[in-house]
Amino acid sequence: MTERVRVAVIIGSTREGRFGPRVAEWFAVHARRRPELDVDLVDLAETGLPEALTDPYADTGAPPPGPVRALAPRLAAADAFAVVTPEYNRSIPAPLKTAIDWFYREWQAKPVAVVAYGRDSGGALAAAHLRQVFAEVHAVTVPDAVLLPRYWELFAPDGSWPKPTADREAALKTTLDQLVWWAHALREARTARPYTV
Repeated sequence: MTERVRVAVIIGSTREGRFGPRVAEWFAVHARRRPELDVDLVDLAETGLPEALTDPYADTGAPPPGPVRALAPRLAAADAFAVVTPEYNRSIPAPLKTAIDWFYREWQAKPVAVVAYGRDSGGALAAAHLRQVFAEVHAVTVPDAVLLPRYWELFAPDGSWPKPTADREAALKTTLDQLVWWAHALREARTARPYTV
């Protein structure tokens, strides 16, 4: 039997009135239907990560802030990530970028799926920016993504997904398939030869 894959689904927006939790829960429900996946839903609004970063190269001897120490084991335990992000001003939310920047080894040599939502582009510009950011911390973004254009029209007022369409279901399946494949491949590679930079 193949070992299960631990996926951390990260809600990237912390704004008041945000739509991210609905999108993340929709994605998590579909991910949990796959018997090989264990899902950990990480809401950045609940983590309390400090906005001001400390210099990782400064030899102060001080430990990282408590919220960083609390989140680190959850990210380290993940075999893969699915990042749910809105598109704000052609990019990702500042708290998501800050969360990525607080960590380094936790992301390395692990796959990341992008689930983006926005206006007509469906968050495509945020997804493109996120790919660049994750490349810098040596994570691997999977080729496909789930993009949700005009997301407010796709979900019912109670947050349910009213009309599954072939293209969205296909994007979701393909993205999850790729995430699982890369999670297994990179976990095996890290076990055989630890990734160090």
